[in-house]
Amino acid sequence: MNKDGKNKVLGVIGGMGPLATQLFYKMIIEKTEAHCDQDHLDIIIFSHATLPDRTKAIKQGKVDELFALLLEDAKALERNGANSIAIPCNTSHLLVDKLQQNINIKIIHMIRETMNKIASFHDLKDIKIGILATDGTISMKLYQNECKKFGITPIIPSKDNQKLVMKIIYDGIKNGGEIDFNDFKKIEEELLNNGCQGAILGCTELSCFKEKYNLPEYYIDAMAVLAEKSIESCDRKIKITKR
Repeated sequence: MNKDGKNKVLGVIGGMGPLATQLFYKMIIEKTEAHCDQDHLDIIIFSHATLPDRTKAIKQGKVDELFALLLEDAKALERNGANSIAIPCNTSHLLVDKLQQNINIKIIHMIRETMNKIASFHDLKDIKIGILATDGTISMKLYQNECKKFGITPIIPSKDNQKLVMKIIYDGIKNGGEIDFNDFKKIEEELLNNGCQGAILGCTELSCFKEKYNLPEYYIDAMAVLAEKSIESCDRKIKITKR
């Protein structure tokens, strides 16, 4: 609770994409230890679906425009009583540090929290972790740089397999089109051949893909980590599930 005794409020900058945002909300509900409605988080979800595509903004040099819109959203959430902010979009985390400098409430850093999670359950000696993400996230080395801080060797897909990752994200999940699971098997084969002990799903559309195909724990879901940290930011407990 806040100092005034009110429940803490989570703000969410969503819509990137909408399907991922609804899954994020579902994750928070399912991961919260709750026995009635009142045990769940108070959340303000701003599904700003018309935000520019993050990868396109990076490729076209229009990151400043994207930043201005995200900052406007963050300030709106702050004005409306949010105590912390979650952004279920990996590529937009290019701008999170700069956003944080311009608001007074905490933005939960999905990428860093994911790396902290990996560090907590892996022996980091000689570990290799695959990075499955958009072209924008890969090109800006958002996960690669964080991996290196922990001494983890990041493995990114080959050029051809990265095209398959983007195909799954954009043609499959965002566009609602057909998904050929054999495309994913090709990506997975490369990860295993490169000796990866696990792979980060560094795009929230891939979180949707994981749910759809019930991918194993080998695939570390960054959005699931963000959901747990969001629950904790509001002083609520994470539900312990039996395996």
